[in-house]
Amino acid sequence: MSGESPRSLGKGSPQPGPVPLGVIRLYSMRFCPFAQRTRLVLKAKGIKHEVVNINLKNKPEWFFKKHPLGLIPVLENSKGQLIHDSSITCEYLDDVYPGKKLFPEDPYEKALQKMNLELLSKVLNRQRTTFLGGNSVSMIDYLIWPWFERLELYEIPNCLDQTPALKLWVVAMRNDPIVAALLTDVKTFKGFYDLYFQNNPDAFDYGL
Repeated sequence: MSGESPRSLGKGSPQPGPVPLGVIRLYSMRFCPFAQRTRLVLKAKGIKHEVVNINLKNKPEWFFKKHPLGLIPVLENSKGQLIHDSSITCEYLDDVYPGKKLFPEDPYEKALQKMNLELLSKVLNRQRTTFLGGNSVSMIDYLIWPWFERLELYEIPNCLDQTPALKLWVVAMRNDPIVAALLTDVKTFKGFYDLYFQNNPDAFDYGL
């Protein structure tokens, strides 16, 4: 379903060719929570895609043509159209591709999920369902999850002990097959950040 350049591309690397028909390309970075949002949605919707990882400490010159600030994630389709910013890429994928809709079809319910995303603390206080958008995983869950996956990395896993509903949500998300397929273990995260904060460009290929 997907192809990936496991090693990140840096300065001096050749620009990838045109995106093949029927495929969408994601410019990403293996450890970025914003890019992970888009990878979750690509996998959840079963979209045929390829991933090109970018070395953010040593960006290829050509990547600034994909995003003027050199930021990820960026989607590129076979028409050469570019879509960036994580929430926008996710909504684009949900709108354009068939299959399970992650945002509700009803305009009000869709707006409600977006408002809830902006007001996360209020959502958690009134949560009455297993997932943030209802009884099944939806877009809001995938957009928020990457930061909760990193709680153990931040060494604050017990911060959920006083919020039982949120703690159950984390367990449910870890059991979701899409989330489980894209989980990164804490040791790998720590290895990446150790090198990253040393400004070591090898950080982006840690563990490969």
